[in-house]
Amino acid sequence: MIYEVTGDILHTQAQAIAHGVAPNDHFDHGLALALRERWPSMAKDFRHYAHQEHPKPGAIWFWGGAGGVRVFNLMTQEGTHEHGAHPGRATVSHVRHSLQALAKELEKEKIESVALPRLATGVGGLDWDEVMPVIQETLGSLDIPVYVYTRYEKDLAAEEPHAARS
Repeated sequence: MIYEVTGDILHTQAQAIAHGVAPNDHFDHGLALALRERWPSMAKDFRHYAHQEHPKPGAIWFWGGAGGVRVFNLMTQEGTHEHGAHPGRATVSHVRHSLQALAKELEKEKIESVALPRLATGVGGLDWDEVMPVIQETLGSLDIPVYVYTRYEKDLAAEEPHAARS
């Protein structure tokens, strides 16, 4: 079930966070930057993964850290692997493919709840009115709570019904 919430996703009680990135992301803007600051090893591990695997838009990369932290990095944006390349724009198609992959991974990893921001609307440049229907279409039938942080309020813990955190 999807719940639209207001607050700071870094204070989520959900078992996992999912957010949008580019295959060559430097984690230097928005939520990606906040995640890098909180878990620097995730950004380092992502760079290693990206250099080895050269992921394509629409793919996902799962990272688990100390203390049970789980982050799904959704390749919603364009990005090349050339030196100095910057993350590009997101597309609805990339969002859809990465969310479909996320739904499968949530089941595979037995994740009991997940939190997402306004996916692909910051650096990705998409319109929220295009993205939210895709989230509803791809994640709405899951048997777990899906918390979509539709409004950001720094340091505010959102009211998340039925959150499961391990």
